[in-house]
Amino acid sequence: MSIGLFEPTGGEGMPLAARMRPRSLAEYVGQARLLAEGLPLRTAIEAGTLGSVVMWAPPGCGKTTLARIVAESCGAAFEARSAVTCGVAEIRKLGEAARERLGMTGQRTVLLLDEIHHFNRSQQDSLLGYLEDGVLTLVGATTENPYVALNGALLSRVRVLPMKPLGAEDCEQIVRRALEDTERGLGSRGHSISGDALHHLVRAAGGDARVLLTSLEAAASAARSGEEIGIEEVELALTARVVRYDRQGDQHYDTISAFIKSVRGSDADAALHYLARMIHAGEDPRFIARRLVILASEDIGNADPMGLVVATNALLATERIGMPEARIVLGQATCYLAEAPKSNRAYLAIERALEDAEKGALPPIPLHLRNAPNEELRNLGHGAGYLYPHDDERGWVDQAYLPEGDLATPYYEPSDRGHEAKMRSRRKARD
Repeated sequence: MSIGLFEPTGGEGMPLAARMRPRSLAEYVGQARLLAEGLPLRTAIEAGTLGSVVMWAPPGCGKTTLARIVAESCGAAFEARSAVTCGVAEIRKLGEAARERLGMTGQRTVLLLDEIHHFNRSQQDSLLGYLEDGVLTLVGATTENPYVALNGALLSRVRVLPMKPLGAEDCEQIVRRALEDTERGLGSRGHSISGDALHHLVRAAGGDARVLLTSLEAAASAARSGEEIGIEEVELALTARVVRYDRQGDQHYDTISAFIKSVRGSDADAALHYLARMIHAGEDPRFIARRLVILASEDIGNADPMGLVVATNALLATERIGMPEARIVLGQATCYLAEAPKSNRAYLAIERALEDAEKGALPPIPLHLRNAPNEELRNLGHGAGYLYPHDDERGWVDQAYLPEGDLATPYYEPSDRGHEAKMRSRRKARD
């Protein structure tokens, strides 16, 4: 007998969260604004015509489950990979296997690519041909903004589906269904749950169905069959991560936001407080370090160029040594970056330059700046009149570098803070 995408579902040894995974859209809970009866997205899934999508969502709100339902609806083979560990070679291997499957049996292949924001440009480009040919249907999943993390070529071939964390009513429905289901859930144990316990459990889960069901299963194991699950059983079941990271409303995104804004605001104590919360809750230290690298360039920039060096080395050290020792490295980097002078001028500069580059037709590069590797190009004026700055005792010569045209310059205007103050003075001396 062939095994479907969702089998086995009732195994006693499987976690409740795995046993209760929805097998169809009828069982799927949440995302009503996308998947309600009659909406185009639901109709496309049911008809097997959805095409490639990228699901933008926090953890535990049903990305993987929906991807499996998409695959099931169109009778496709299903492959799941993480972009953290999957490279170009594996994508090509999957793509060629999918091409062969399509040619021999007519069966399509759905590829779930989790954390797709980790793919660089060349890795993203490796998907394009397979998507263009219809060999692969991509279901990407990301917690990062895909309009920032993914390149335009890939975005043009997929539909972005913003998904929200499960609401309180969604979570309550999941809990009740698990308590009533005698085949896959806890129905055979005869449990009910008190209102206070249900409210506490839902609040602690923070919209994450996996956390919700794992905690419910632990709470049920602390109660006797047929007994009501009360607040005491739920409190016993909740892990330190859930209690300390979710119970006070300090969700993953809110805490990292407060952390970054505290570093940007030069409040080292506040930044360390939020860092400690994340470390104690079990946050991935690499995630924290990556955010510090971005901040070092975006919010400190050339006011203290060493900020990027410190942050990048903190990321490297965190990846090399791991926890718990990485907490020391993250603490040091946080203190340095919080106390560093701040400037976002370099960040603004590249954004302005990109706006010009995206306007359309660009003015030609001045002839004296063009490459002149042979006589033919030199005869056309390439490189003619170029002044070599090192031939001047000042190490600088007055010549045009920008092309003529309507450009929104100056792009970069150094501030009067930190190292940028010196850059500003040197610029004034040249003017």
